[in-house]
Amino acid sequence: MTDEIPKGTPESVVARAAEPPRVPDFEPTLGIEVARSFRGTPRHRLVALGDSLLQGFQSGAIYNTDISVPAIVAYELGADFRYPRYGGPGGLPLNIELLLRRIEQRHGTTLEPWELPTALLAARGFMDEVEDYWERGPGAAFPSVGYLHNLSCFGWDLRDALQKTARDCAARIRTPRDDLVRQLVENNGERAALHVYPNGDERRRDLTLFDVAAELGADHDDATDTGIETLLVFLGSNNALRTVTELRVAWSGDDFRDLDAKRAYTIWRPEHFDSEWTEVLARLRTVGARHVVLCTVPHVTIAPIARGLGTKSGSRYFPYYSRPWVDERRFEASRDEHITGPEARMVDAAIDLFDETISRTVADARRAGLDWYLLDTAGILDRLAARRYVDDLEARPAWWQPYALPPALAALDPVPDTRFLSADGRGGRASGGLFSLDGVHPTTVGYGILAQEVLDVMVRAGVEFRTANGTVRTGAVAVDFERLLRRDTLVRTPPQNLDSMLSILGWLDEVLDVFRVQLRLGL
Repeated sequence: MTDEIPKGTPESVVARAAEPPRVPDFEPTLGIEVARSFRGTPRHRLVALGDSLLQGFQSGAIYNTDISVPAIVAYELGADFRYPRYGGPGGLPLNIELLLRRIEQRHGTTLEPWELPTALLAARGFMDEVEDYWERGPGAAFPSVGYLHNLSCFGWDLRDALQKTARDCAARIRTPRDDLVRQLVENNGERAALHVYPNGDERRRDLTLFDVAAELGADHDDATDTGIETLLVFLGSNNALRTVTELRVAWSGDDFRDLDAKRAYTIWRPEHFDSEWTEVLARLRTVGARHVVLCTVPHVTIAPIARGLGTKSGSRYFPYYSRPWVDERRFEASRDEHITGPEARMVDAAIDLFDETISRTVADARRAGLDWYLLDTAGILDRLAARRYVDDLEARPAWWQPYALPPALAALDPVPDTRFLSADGRGGRASGGLFSLDGVHPTTVGYGILAQEVLDVMVRAGVEFRTANGTVRTGAVAVDFERLLRRDTLVRTPPQNLDSMLSILGWLDEVLDVFRVQLRLGL
């Protein structure tokens, strides 16, 4: 079945799917040496330019930005790191973990069928509280923002990062309506972005994220060669992610550069991605950064928000992908929203083409003498993929090896994996632990894994790590996973009503489009 070619698939994707899947590049230099000669210590030791995966989005909301990937890296680097902060009841647009805990407080760890109506009322009450805070309360006021180091916005694809500004985001925010049915914060993406973009004067309101990075890169004197020491770039996931958050494959059209028209598409044709990436590359070349780390686009079909249904043996793909709360025994393709195995295969083939473009970018930059590095996040997720590879020995490609978790995580029982999070009814986890409750974004320790990979690349680049008092660190540089575990409430003490609450999550998705809207650009 997975050999079928879905109607409308671009020829370039069909051709790529006919070849063996891309082999990840785990050598960040791609085997190309660069002569390095630097002067002084740049003022901005770490700047991140990305989307939700660098901003710190988790369980449906941007909230704990102090433990985002770049914030974790900056903590170990001993560097000042400025990032946006979000208040209110759990951040923007809807914190699913806090919602479930609110219901757990009222109904306990098990939700009986007759309690569902009152639980739904509690859910609506929490959502109304969030909506009021951000649309009519303290969160409705636009903050005054200077130059931050974390220049990442959830929902942003390549075009958004290239084109959107603070002025544009403010103009797109409509007068909110108190919607009794669809109680989600309107224009939540733009509202969140206004905590990221500088807006101190008229000129700054017209800066894109790349403009801001360029100004930080130019912020140096003769004692240093650049303003930024390490620029971490993780963009492109949102040019494919909505295939699984919306369970719909819609290839980009010729109007893919139009900020409004592109909302109709869930995945970019590789030639359209390449066109956008050419502009991204041109903008990156204007940023004064000593080291640049580019991340590949992960295979979004691994994320547990799209749960494989049916059986597979020796194939990377299940026959169907639907929601985690859909009962496989009652699944009907004619009724339940889904994508098929062949569609998932084509999505991954397109992502392979995206990542080959990103890899070539790094290779070309290094050949030109620039100290750029590749972080193959696609390969890292592939090595962690429980249902795709860990459980199916016959499906594993020749290059595949299981990812070695840090000792602090490997010692947990159960060991965290990429399955949708579930509770054991006794205060702990039964499965999952690397993905948060939105089924797309990592938990805190999941972000820690990515942060460790970034640290390893920076060590390879010769970056100097220091303690909080400025002492140079020697030896291996490791993320403090014990610190992250103390902050990771989902791994330590997940809501125990998770299994019975799947019906609530299904209602949120069906009636309110939560899992579509929360991850879609500012709708």
